[in-house]
Amino acid sequence: MTTRISEYRLDGIYRQRQDGFFMQRVKLAAGVISAGQTRAVALAATRFGQGAIHLTSRGSMEIHWLKEADLPELKNFLATVGLTSRGACGGAVRGVTCSSQGAAGFPALESMARRLHRHFTANPRFERLPKKFKIGIEADTVSRRHLIQDVGLVLAASEPSATSYDLYLAGGLGREPQPGFLFEAGVVENRIIPLIEAIARVYAAHTPAGKRLKHLIREIGEHEFRRLVALEPTATEELPQVTGLPEHLVRCSETTRIVAQVPAGELTGEQLTRLAGFADRFGGGVLMVTVDQDIAFHVSTAVDPAEAESTLKLAGFGEARVTFRVCPGSHQCLVGLTPTRDVAATVINVMGPLARSLRWAISGCPNSCTQPQLADFGIVSSSLVKDDQGRRTPCFDLYRLGNKGLGSIVDHSLTLDELCDRVREIG
Repeated sequence: MTTRISEYRLDGIYRQRQDGFFMQRVKLAAGVISAGQTRAVALAATRFGQGAIHLTSRGSMEIHWLKEADLPELKNFLATVGLTSRGACGGAVRGVTCSSQGAAGFPALESMARRLHRHFTANPRFERLPKKFKIGIEADTVSRRHLIQDVGLVLAASEPSATSYDLYLAGGLGREPQPGFLFEAGVVENRIIPLIEAIARVYAAHTPAGKRLKHLIREIGEHEFRRLVALEPTATEELPQVTGLPEHLVRCSETTRIVAQVPAGELTGEQLTRLAGFADRFGGGVLMVTVDQDIAFHVSTAVDPAEAESTLKLAGFGEARVTFRVCPGSHQCLVGLTPTRDVAATVINVMGPLARSLRWAISGCPNSCTQPQLADFGIVSSSLVKDDQGRRTPCFDLYRLGNKGLGSIVDHSLTLDELCDRVREIG
């Protein structure tokens, strides 16, 4: 192949830690995927990889253990069922995430997420940005996920003639966590795409390579950024009203939400196929990848809930588990410092009843891909320290979520034993 490996990023591909293997990320608008598409992902993972699928905390799916020679065929195979990976990695507008899949108004959010996904995916004007550009859309501010996006949209009013969103900007985690700020309240729906275009153009024109939007805001200040955005032609543009048939897949009325918990977001192709079958039988043929790396379904209230639950249990997903977001870490990721799945299992093993009732997350490096600053308790693998024998031992920072904003560090540079002691103290 002649394509440089670095160019694969815009096609949603990263190299794995293991030499000669790659990961392909599949973008899902608001985490929604049909049962047919789900079967295709499962088949692709089995045919081109080793049958391994990872669910991300932004509602995407990742296929691991791919060989370079198979990447073009895999891309074409996913396209046959309407799936794309373009912009899922690299300096582009990433997948549009949503943690409000259980909200009554989710169909409207899903529709907006699909319009955003359609507009910005593979749009050459918004590729090769200085760094990733993340958009999230939420029904409210409870999850605080609007604070960690480059653009966070929060539903402000939902009327047939006047849907609007509060638009937050310049949030992000990583080594320098920074909550987003309210840029404009009550933006009517038809202005959302043109306004994001204006924001992205200012970001691209004034930010050095490798830096997020939050860096630009720190450098030039909020006032100057607002001035630059106002100069963009699309900053006040309003698109025509969207009409036609509904485009959302998820139905919320007269349904009950059922969640299949997936440990560490790790699935085999066979397991994913079984979940697709459950969706066809009970969930209207639709699955949702949640921000907690699980799979959710909206099951009709006409269905016997006991039958649905027992069917899910027979499929291997009936056990209640600790909510624990886990990235691939050093199991597969090039920048991972620790084997996150092993660390998570060790931590869960020492939890008391109170700790088990909370939401947890672990990131295998300071990039914070699992959003540990939004968990009740978050763990960040912050460094590797050499001991007297020259062995490299991981150290962890422990975050705790407060009443507002992002979680803050309560313990620095803990060994795994010290981390387990802190977890035992929670109860």
